[in-house]
Amino acid sequence: MAKTLLKVEDLTMHYTTRGGDVKAVDRVSFELAEGDSLGLVGESGCGKTSIALTLLRLLPENAKIIDGHVWLNDTDLLALTEDEMRKFRWKRISMVFQAAMNSLNPVYTVGDQIIEALELHIGVMTREEARQRVAELFELVGLDPSLMDRYPHEYSGGMRQRAVIAMALSCNPDLIIADEPTTALDVIVQDRVLRKLEEIQEKLGMSMIYISHDIAVIAEVSNRIAVMYAGQMAEMASSYEIFEHPLHPYTYALMTSFPSIKGRKHKLEPLPGEPPNLISPPSGCRFHPRCWRATEICEKEYPEFKDYGNNHFAACWHPLEKPAAEYLEEA
Repeated sequence: MAKTLLKVEDLTMHYTTRGGDVKAVDRVSFELAEGDSLGLVGESGCGKTSIALTLLRLLPENAKIIDGHVWLNDTDLLALTEDEMRKFRWKRISMVFQAAMNSLNPVYTVGDQIIEALELHIGVMTREEARQRVAELFELVGLDPSLMDRYPHEYSGGMRQRAVIAMALSCNPDLIIADEPTTALDVIVQDRVLRKLEEIQEKLGMSMIYISHDIAVIAEVSNRIAVMYAGQMAEMASSYEIFEHPLHPYTYALMTSFPSIKGRKHKLEPLPGEPPNLISPPSGCRFHPRCWRATEICEKEYPEFKDYGNNHFAACWHPLEKPAAEYLEEA
């Protein structure tokens, strides 16, 4: 068994607004082993990016951490001062932010921006050493080192995404969080970027957290998948288990909302309704207003997030009993 690198316990984070507190992350717990990969999936607004920003302590002013712990090895990141956290951010845990063009300063060359990260977080380094490090990073992510003196607008979308990945790798972190790493890229470039991330992860032995609304993309690169709904963890299991035998009705609903190139054709079933207002979420299970299996207990009591065997966790009063394929045949 690989050693646990990241352990999140009962993480709860709210955003303060004029209308009330938005319960963006509510009692979320999970673990990530060294060299392992975890995918966070769910609809927009379910709390995926909020978890990432909480892990890095990069929250906006109106955010407040209510409860929980984030252990990186033996250090609780939530207990650190801002100055102490700077020693962990980028060196131990870094992030590939969504929308690569917005992550790069348009008036500085890409190479200079990576060099700035090196100078801030690594420390004493000559200009020539820093440029050599950038050249190595560019080669690692599949970019020509001669491109380091060009500006972001001179890069294609896929090249910018690779440059942002190179920046996240600059300080050799133990963990990288990739937030929608293939947004706005065509499917060919998407595949290339994801394959490159997989290759780098295997080569460097680092851990990865992928964030996406596309469960099919996440399954390609993650060993385990965690399904989020309305700020809470609905289900977590291996990628194989999630696809073959989902336990939570929401996970099953995600599976039936996109087409498959394998197996019997079936009608795509969009999930009815909308995610709840997280200022005043539903009582009990937050999915119950949209769930076809909901009963009275679902409306009144929150289900425990528990292990149903084989390290397969779910928070549901009425978990699915059969594999997904059998439900599809009956549909």
